[in-house]
Amino acid sequence: MTNQEIVSRGQEVVMNTYGRFPIALVKGKGSYVWDADGKEYLDFVGGIAVCALGHSPAELQKIIKEQADNLWHVSNLYWIEPQVKLAEKLTGLSGLSQAFFCNSGAEANEAAIKLVRKYYYRQKENRSKIIVFNNSFHGRTLATLTATGQSKYQEGFAPLPEGFVYADFNDLMSVEKLIDEDTAAIMIEPIQGEGGVLPADPAFLAGLRHICNREGIFLVFDEVQCGVGRTGNFMAFQTYGISPDIVTMAKGLGGGFPIGAMLVNDKAASGFAPGDHASTFGGNPLATAVASQLVDIVSAPGFLENVNQMGGYLKQSLEQIKDERIVAVRSKGLMAGLEFHKPVNDLVRICMQNGLLLVGAGPQVLRFVPALNVNETEINQMVGLLKKSLKEW
Repeated sequence: MTNQEIVSRGQEVVMNTYGRFPIALVKGKGSYVWDADGKEYLDFVGGIAVCALGHSPAELQKIIKEQADNLWHVSNLYWIEPQVKLAEKLTGLSGLSQAFFCNSGAEANEAAIKLVRKYYYRQKENRSKIIVFNNSFHGRTLATLTATGQSKYQEGFAPLPEGFVYADFNDLMSVEKLIDEDTAAIMIEPIQGEGGVLPADPAFLAGLRHICNREGIFLVFDEVQCGVGRTGNFMAFQTYGISPDIVTMAKGLGGGFPIGAMLVNDKAASGFAPGDHASTFGGNPLATAVASQLVDIVSAPGFLENVNQMGGYLKQSLEQIKDERIVAVRSKGLMAGLEFHKPVNDLVRICMQNGLLLVGAGPQVLRFVPALNVNETEINQMVGLLKKSLKEW
């Protein structure tokens, strides 16, 4: 089928929940994808920070085929060997104690919210309030939607769950003002993704850790977008030298295969008992085998060093673009944002027409989240296509 044929048929049967571009991607390899009409694109969206090793990596294809020959799915009523191995690797790399597996970032964040509240219920403490942040994004379930500090995502879904209050990102005093005897946790993205690629100040995160220690409450890091090597360390919190009590992950963890995870310390782990939380497909043999292979690759000596090198090169390349409409360049590793003083929707469309896939992060920021194994040649090609598109914008 052609792009137009797929679009026309899809509009009849697929719900209208995405503002889709009028192309259908049918093939991918490395940092490149092709649409149904045969046009090639350089992909710096990567499924929005999902395709950590690029499209269709041979290493993950191999493990998918091997695991599919043995076992696809069993219930979590039984022990699952690839799940255990993945949990061992993630806890070893993070310094946390135990893992819970699910299928997406929203599910991982939902698990974290439930865990915090269940912990204090078991302690017979009346703590349920979670401090979150304006401009944040944590998912689209009702609870994670409420935790998201952007009203545009919440409109029309009232009544929203209670128990969330909103502080200002990078403003410690705004957090202090919200602390009371009902506070159970502080939940934050170390780098706000959908909010515009906004990294937290190191002193701010250190201050949050101090508050949580002082109050005896949990610090929850949402690393759904910024984790799994994206910042140049395996965990984003390692980039800051801050240890949270609970961390959520997804996106890049499966390299394109759906999986989410929550990692917790011993104190937090005690909040759940059998029957408190579950996921039918979470931690299934196929997903955890793929993620386990990806974790081996990303955590191998030299891989994260290359992420840091390419992240620095990407930032330098963006900073060298001369355009009076550019306001700022922000980045950590291979997660970068280019802010303009006007909306970027039309620029994203022009880039696509020129063979470059980018995505916004808020109305005025271009987001760059390429494969973690991107190279200088691909970054140079991206910059060339972006400059061409800027001239046409």
